Amino acid sequence: MAPPKPRSHLTRRGLGCLTLALLLVVGAAIAGFALLRDRGVTAPVPGQQRCVATAGESSVVLSLEQAHLTSIIVGLSVRRGLAPRAASIAMATVYQESGIRNLDGGDRDSVGLFQQRPSQGWGTVKQLKDPYYATGAFYDALVKVKGWEDGDITEVAQQVQRSGFPDAYRDHEADGRVLASVLTGRSTAGISCLERQDRAGNSDGLVTAMEKTLGTVDHAVDGPTVTVRAGKATLAWAYGQHAVANAARYGVVSVTVADRTWTSDGTTLAAWEVNRTMLGTGEVRVTLR
Repeated sequence: MAPPKPRSHLTRRGLGCLTLALLLVVGAAIAGFALLRDRGVTAPVPGQQRCVATAGESSVVLSLEQAHLTSIIVGLSVRRGLAPRAASIAMATVYQESGIRNLDGGDRDSVGLFQQRPSQGWGTVKQLKDPYYATGAFYDALVKVKGWEDGDITEVAQQVQRSGFPDAYRDHEADGRVLASVLTGRSTAGISCLERQDRAGNSDGLVTAMEKTLGTVDHAVDGPTVTVRAGKATLAWAYGQHAVANAARYGVVSVTVADRTWTSDGTTLAAWEVNRTMLGTGEVRVTLR
């Protein structure tokens, strides 16, 4: 007689429970990776559409949507004539509160980029879901904080937000400074985006966005080319890097500021290359599809 086969210790029910547990673990891991990726914590997958902002030796990775929202938050500080520090504080705040995402909800009645609460007088839900309104409300409150210009960023942010985690903003100060420096134009040739949206060029949309964000734009449109006369070098870089951050949205394929040109190729994070023909001081040339 053949020896009896060993009985498996796993019943069908037990196997089903094990499978379910594994699926839950995998699902949680995927969700966790997605959250960390959205918050700029994980390294991007090769070829992933994204933007990278660099100031000095520090770089920050953003999704295309995060880059768009960041260009609004930082750009509005330029429009208001605020020091770049205002944008640094705003970005450290929005990193912590929403991961630079325009959220539909949050803790209690919190909503939007800054997780502002209608019940605390910040505005209506509809208003707070508008990045322009929400950012404006944040800056309105920020400039009322005594010593915001040179105070500790975390402490200033906490005075505006009144968060239950008052020290959490500190974790995002460095990234906030990078994004503020690049998109205010203080750091030049500081942002590149890899995008494959292949959208048709929209020069009117780009100019409208620039004016809504950065202020009145002295510009001329010639076919697929928009020329901006910013007047000052720093402001020119603010306009130029705003265009790069929104390349996917408006079909931007090339941006030239001073003697540097960024050109999208759809496959790599293109570097800003030295060009042969330097534009006039404070000029920007944007080419669209």
